[in-house]
Amino acid sequence: MKKIFETLLPSSVDNTIRGTRIPFYIFALYAIVSAVRSCIHLLSPDGGAGTIAGMDLSVAGADGIVFAFALWGSSQLLFAIIQLLVVFRYKSLVPFMYLMLILEVLLRELVGRMKPVTFAHTPPGAIGNQIILPLAALMLVLSLWSAYRQTSDAQ
Repeated sequence: MKKIFETLLPSSVDNTIRGTRIPFYIFALYAIVSAVRSCIHLLSPDGGAGTIAGMDLSVAGADGIVFAFALWGSSQLLFAIIQLLVVFRYKSLVPFMYLMLILEVLLRELVGRMKPVTFAHTPPGAIGNQIILPLAALMLVLSLWSAYRQTSDAQ
């Protein structure tokens, strides 16, 4: 258990990939997608609320919806920058970032259940959550397991 905890939260953060490289490559790809997605929400005239999510923006208060989507894009961009920093400089934190990604998706799912919104169609993010959550869980387990095996084999 101590080895798993040390892999998840290493006492020495460095640019070393512990275990197999597959979780790292999947995470790097996800970090790039996150950066693009956040820029769309931040920079798109409607924040992606109408054009991507299919929300009706002809209602009163639509400016607030667009504002909220742009704010969401700004927070996503901060998270994407941290993800990219991990990819380029702090690779040993990839397992921890998978844990954060799992928690982020679970919280988004919770908010979606607590405060449901009607969409004209299923937004790509809702579909993405169904793919990302099990993939991130699998990559977290793979990264922890392979790092554990690597340290056990070295001893």
